[in-house]
Amino acid sequence: MNPLTPPDTARRQFLKSMAAGSVVAGLAACGGGGGERSNPVPPASTRTWRLGFSPNPPRPTTQAVITGIDLWSQRAELAVIHEEMPWRDLLAGMTPDAILDRDKVQLVNYLRGKGLQLVYIGDLSDGLSRPDEAPQLRALGRSLTEPTVQRACRDYMVAVVRRLTPEFVGLAAETNLIRAAAPAALYQAVVRTANDTADAIRAAGAAMPLLISVQVETAWGVLGGNGSYVGIDTDRTDFPFIDMLGLSSYPYFAYARPEDIPDDYYSRVLLGTGLPCMATEGGWTSANVGSFTSSPGMQARYVTRQAQLLDSVSARALLHLLFADPDMATFPQPLPPNLPLFASIGLTDSEFNPKPSLASWDALHRRRLL
Repeated sequence: MNPLTPPDTARRQFLKSMAAGSVVAGLAACGGGGGERSNPVPPASTRTWRLGFSPNPPRPTTQAVITGIDLWSQRAELAVIHEEMPWRDLLAGMTPDAILDRDKVQLVNYLRGKGLQLVYIGDLSDGLSRPDEAPQLRALGRSLTEPTVQRACRDYMVAVVRRLTPEFVGLAAETNLIRAAAPAALYQAVVRTANDTADAIRAAGAAMPLLISVQVETAWGVLGGNGSYVGIDTDRTDFPFIDMLGLSSYPYFAYARPEDIPDDYYSRVLLGTGLPCMATEGGWTSANVGSFTSSPGMQARYVTRQAQLLDSVSARALLHLLFADPDMATFPQPLPPNLPLFASIGLTDSEFNPKPSLASWDALHRRRLL
């Protein structure tokens, strides 16, 4: 197993539990590194990147979803839905339109009513454990390597584009981590499915940017690697359709302080690609967890540091999946013991009380969007 898998597994299991399909249905019913380190620079007055959050709530209730959206939509231009395919329903014969009507349409309408644009990212492997097939496929004894399963994914994503009209669409997440951790057959199935889906979306006449995401720590080799830079050349070759590159980064696993992140942390990954980019997920813990030492003030500095890195590549978006920390006692038990590593990356606590990082975020939001 790739050394990156344990923290990645914990993060994604936590995020999946927070997605809580019943909560979404309830809302519908309601209506190092290397590289050079930075010196302090004066804050910019403009930004090229839109800000956004996921509707993941701090506890699995409809009211928590609504309260969260009402709060974070005041400081964002984008909403992101990042999720696993609904394999069980799709392979049981339920139509993509019926699934979207049940689970997504009214949620997206609520987000649109806040003036938000939509980023939709579909995850093709097990978001809980990158070496593995998606959990629903495993439970059914099925595999993404099957043409029928690949076709179901393609049809669902085409329906997502047609029904939800997202402004940006992601067709695979953290492809470099999948390649490092999963069997070759599963990675190749991800490649085929994403490429076939891209062709189908374009054949249907949709023109929004298509993307995949890569994990920046994996590209740099500073988490689970030997510290040598790896890059993303293989990802660029295997997914030639992409119009934009997504960046996934949780650098507190690799660096002691936000200021230690190299200035070219993003620009080196993008070098020679000619691609625009967006930060599709990431964060910095506000608490001491495991062997990692942090604080609310350090998390606030990371938000500012992240903005500097995005400025350096004229990024298009900064997406933060957790607005609020989870109240882990309210989610299905038992939880993996390493989930606390990711339970403090929100910008508020589980009661929506702001942390210092929210003030840093709001300072970014006040910058004039170009």
